Amino acid sequence: MSNHGTALERGFLDGPPANLIDGKFLPLPAGDAIISRNPAAPDEIAFQSGERLEDVEATVAAARRAQPAWFAMGKAARIEVLLRWKEVTAARAPRMAELITLEMGKVLSESRFEAGALAGKVDITLGEHSAGRIADYEVAAGETKSGLCRYKPHGVMAVLGPFNFPAHLPNGHFIPALLAGNAIILKPSEKTPGVGQALAEMAMEAGIPAGIFNLVQGGPKIAAALVANQGVDGVLFTGSWPVGRRILEANLDNPGRIVALELGGSNPSVVMPSADLRQAVVECARAAYATSGQRCTCTRRIIVHADVADRFIQAFCKVASTLQVGAGDSTDPVFMGPLVNGAAVDDVLSFQSDLHASGGKILVEASRMDRPGHFVTPGVVMVDRFSLDRDRECFGPLAQITVVDSLDDAIEQANATRYGLAASIFTGEDAEWDRFFGECRAGCINRNTGTAGASSMLPFGGLGQSGNHRPAGAFSVDYCAYPVASMVERGSATAVPAGMLLEDAWLDA
Repeated sequence: MSNHGTALERGFLDGPPANLIDGKFLPLPAGDAIISRNPAAPDEIAFQSGERLEDVEATVAAARRAQPAWFAMGKAARIEVLLRWKEVTAARAPRMAELITLEMGKVLSESRFEAGALAGKVDITLGEHSAGRIADYEVAAGETKSGLCRYKPHGVMAVLGPFNFPAHLPNGHFIPALLAGNAIILKPSEKTPGVGQALAEMAMEAGIPAGIFNLVQGGPKIAAALVANQGVDGVLFTGSWPVGRRILEANLDNPGRIVALELGGSNPSVVMPSADLRQAVVECARAAYATSGQRCTCTRRIIVHADVADRFIQAFCKVASTLQVGAGDSTDPVFMGPLVNGAAVDDVLSFQSDLHASGGKILVEASRMDRPGHFVTPGVVMVDRFSLDRDRECFGPLAQITVVDSLDDAIEQANATRYGLAASIFTGEDAEWDRFFGECRAGCINRNTGTAGASSMLPFGGLGQSGNHRPAGAFSVDYCAYPVASMVERGSATAVPAGMLLEDAWLDA
């Protein structure tokens, strides 16, 4: 990666900051309403522009005009467009990866995996476990009558993307939405606007028709205007619970609008005496500190049985304290990059202080690193119990540990959260796994692997403050289309019901 210049100057973008409306890139005004900086070197600006509120209405109008023809093309034609998208994203994956690292700081190996997943999402979406969920079918309803179930798109879908997976997660929304025949308006995170523009540039290169893929850049005002616009038929959001709550509140009077929320998590991992402790330590550390703790599926709470607590905690703390932290594009082996901005660092350190003030024991102290950039070292805090009053998502590399003396208590502690995204248990006993799966409240429940990471061939989502039971992943097509039932009579010999009189002569002119 070059060490100077904006995303455009480094060759990661084709043009200056712009919104994409009806197939045309409209340059944004100068200003600092939207600005992204290199988290490893905050003096380096990646993307900077003003925002234009009136573009929201224009974007929605363009999408509404274009969407009927896109659906009328038929699924086969839409698939051809998505296959071109697959080719374009695969070809541009290397510079997309560098752009992701530039704007949000994750290590380049993670960014390359994310960039590569864009093309893979097309194959997954077109597969039986995804596209098959909205396949038309027909049933007999009489000698000449049949019942049809066909799927229709909602219309115009607003996709609000996150900063931590700024390419992969929006892509996970809009690929199935496009397949179903919807038009898309992408509002990327204001922390990663360059990635959003790169996605729009690839959409144009792939030949997605004008008005079907649109881009509007901006901060909270733009997002609020988009979510409130009556021309939007669905809101697909990945981000935090506080923002998700505001989206729900904005749609209380719009029960017909689809709202799919993929929110945060306070994810537990349970370690039982029958566990492979080496495996448990490696997986819990990986899941706690992957992407510098900036994943919604990161392990936040570790629950260890007393019989193995001393051994596990000792090893886990040593691993945490020796993790390599550095710039995402470093040539040295680096596990963690910087956090996305200074506010994220402050939040981690503040939460650590709050835990300590309420009785927590700091086993490994998270601390701000003495170097340029938003770097913080991993932290580990020992707490007596987990409780709802101290339950919140700290989006950074800070893990809490508590000790229990039974599986019953472990399950109770795992469920001591308002969230419900991911959970895991490390155990060699099938009976313990079965009980944990049955009683743990989460949308993703793993055995002998960490909470962070998921297969795109499976559903993904949570409950409580983690989501609204609209799983993404392979099931994302479910919130992109709705079933319509039709009764079709192919004969003409309609029987006249008892109590009804009809003489054919009455039909004569």
